Amino acid sequence: MDLRELLRRFDWVLLLATLGLLTYGVLMVYAATELDVPFDPWYWAFRQLIWTAVGLAVMLVLAVVDYERLRRWQWALYGFALASIALVFVLGPVTRGSRRWIPLGFFDFQPSQLAIFVICVAMAAFLVDRLDARDSWRLTLAALGYVLLPAALVFLEPDLGTATVMGVLGLGLLFFFGTSWKHLVAIAAVVLLAAVMALQVLPMLGLQVLNDYQIDRLTVFMDKSVDPASAGYNVQQAMIAVGSGGFTGRGDLATQTQLAFLPEHHTDFIFAVVGERWGFAGAVGLLVLYALFLWRALRTATLARDMYGSVMAGGIATVFLYQLLVSMGMTLGIMPVTGIPLPFLSYGGAAMITNLMLVGLLQSIHIRGSEAFAVRARVALE
Repeated sequence: MDLRELLRRFDWVLLLATLGLLTYGVLMVYAATELDVPFDPWYWAFRQLIWTAVGLAVMLVLAVVDYERLRRWQWALYGFALASIALVFVLGPVTRGSRRWIPLGFFDFQPSQLAIFVICVAMAAFLVDRLDARDSWRLTLAALGYVLLPAALVFLEPDLGTATVMGVLGLGLLFFFGTSWKHLVAIAAVVLLAAVMALQVLPMLGLQVLNDYQIDRLTVFMDKSVDPASAGYNVQQAMIAVGSGGFTGRGDLATQTQLAFLPEHHTDFIFAVVGERWGFAGAVGLLVLYALFLWRALRTATLARDMYGSVMAGGIATVFLYQLLVSMGMTLGIMPVTGIPLPFLSYGGAAMITNLMLVGLLQSIHIRGSEAFAVRARVALE
């Protein structure tokens, strides 16, 4: 396929939605942090621009490459992801009570984010290669083990948020693979039972599965008035910021997020910056871009050349939907704080590059799918 054909089959609507979200991200990071570093208002925003540029370059490479090539490397990619996560426990420094990054000199490598991309590519291949056994419990359990192994390692870092992202991605892949509803309902029941055990039963027996700060976050979620000066501080300040934005926002008067009343203003709670700075109108504009993005991702799943592409596209749509619902929800106080970044907006190189890698995968699936559709149409006309 030549360059002209590639460009013609590119999903330009998806690209424009992505670029719109990236623009939101850089502007909001700048708005939140322009006073954080004396004499350098672009300190954080400039770094976000660098990660965005790197991510876009990787996205274009993945879009050009036929996604089937990744299928051949499924076990090598999966092994590398597991090994790199395990290395975090050996080489990773303790930051805020957890080990999540491996310092490489010029940047810190976060294996758990790369693992999200790898799970999407490798687990989809694992499932599709066993299509004949789709209705068997053996395959469903094997697939769960496939995703739970890296998720468990990430949970031990500890990073509950990313571990849940991996779990939801795995469920999304199973759903779009066509796994029996009985299996999915049983999985949901087991997850609910495990949550009850971890939060209620085991603590009564003197066994604590979650860390203290994770328990505090869940406690605050259940009762916003608990510990407003410490565990509940971020949520309280985020809700104040969003509520003060009104319909059109406070613009340069958005002091709640700009003057560090909200500590994690450019990462976990970036949506609060949107709400205070641009108000309800800005939040709706952001939601429209996300809706457009998700529509194109789901459309790509229906257009895919084969089941492998369809399962991956569906999984990607699932993981983006989950992240934006949780990230926005914890800002509004309707979801517990888990540290899940808002896709394309929250500051962070690893998450940004991973998200754009997933977009590149969507583009690769779309390009090959539209090509296959055109071939089928020509054959039908003949």
